[in-house]
Amino acid sequence: MTARASDRARYDRATAHLDAPLAIVDLDAFDANADDLVRRAGGKPIRVASKSVRCRALLERVLAKDGFAGIMSFTLAESLWLARSGFDDVLLAYPSVDRTGYAELAGDPKLAAAVTVMIDDLAQLDLIDAARAGGREVVRVCLELDTSLKLLGGRVRVGARRSPLHSPAQVADLARAVSRRPGFRLVGIMAYEGHIAGVGDAVAGRPFRSRAVRLMQATARRELAERRAAVVRAVRAVAPELEFVNGGGTGSVQHTAAESSVTEIGAGSGLYVPRLFDNYTSFTGRPAALFAMPVVRRPGVGVVTVLGGGYPASGAPGPDRLPVPYLPEGLRYDPQEGPGEVQTPLLGSPADDLLIGDKVWFRHAKAGELCERFDVLHLIEGDAVTATAPTYRGEGHTFL
Repeated sequence: MTARASDRARYDRATAHLDAPLAIVDLDAFDANADDLVRRAGGKPIRVASKSVRCRALLERVLAKDGFAGIMSFTLAESLWLARSGFDDVLLAYPSVDRTGYAELAGDPKLAAAVTVMIDDLAQLDLIDAARAGGREVVRVCLELDTSLKLLGGRVRVGARRSPLHSPAQVADLARAVSRRPGFRLVGIMAYEGHIAGVGDAVAGRPFRSRAVRLMQATARRELAERRAAVVRAVRAVAPELEFVNGGGTGSVQHTAAESSVTEIGAGSGLYVPRLFDNYTSFTGRPAALFAMPVVRRPGVGVVTVLGGGYPASGAPGPDRLPVPYLPEGLRYDPQEGPGEVQTPLLGSPADDLLIGDKVWFRHAKAGELCERFDVLHLIEGDAVTATAPTYRGEGHTFL
């Protein structure tokens, strides 16, 4: 029996009493992935990206492990909810225009001490000040550096369009403005190199593209390491008591951790290891989060139909944004239908061994987005469900 066949047998036994659709997290794989992230971080703490987990119980589980410290959140409302729930170090990774949230933050000492907000423009400070509604608490601020690689005098850009702050001088100027402004305290710098951490460099069947990606990433790592160090020096000259410099992502943990200017690593997807992380040479993880759909039809030889399954991930549309049939091995989509809103036909010889009511296990393309489809995650140890944990959705929250 292959390792994947063994996993399928375990998951089927563990969930035999549960009707699909359902979602699981294999805690043995989750913990092994956490340990691997810590190993790759080489002693630097990992701040957990909550958007890649979206389950408070699993955030608590990973933060209880040595090597993890703090949360990187994705909306201000989520940040405040997490802080009220007892998480005392929450870095909001994206700028917000949530006026109600800023009023709450500026009016509550506990929230103001626990949450750090992201800015890359003075207009964002103006919005916060206008939203204070009388609140006088000092707001903790982090500046985001644009990590994109610019070539040919800026005519070619590789990387996400995030912050407008690219040069050391630009970041230092904003740092100076924050430091002079009453009601704010500059505590951190963040730089997420998505074109390095979030792009696979070993795409099956595409050797030339894979080689080009590896070359691009090697060039980008060198350029960013030098520029990030210069940015940190420039900002520390303005704010010598800077608390943290955050960088990295699941796909670049060990490379970013090697930079002396970086004090902590951001990562989260590597805990679940969705299908997008199958295309990396830098690490190999264990799929930990899966969802199961039930077989409801057998239209013919080599075909079964499962209920639902049309759960595309965010990003540029393409086949790599679709979930993938994972267990049993050998199933594939009908190219004329793909995964459907209500039903999904699957082709392949394993279909002939599936009966009405059997489960087909899928892996989502991205990590935490799976939790927007399910209220609970069934937590599996060995071949048993040992706990059930609500997702954000299960707790009544859809933050974005």
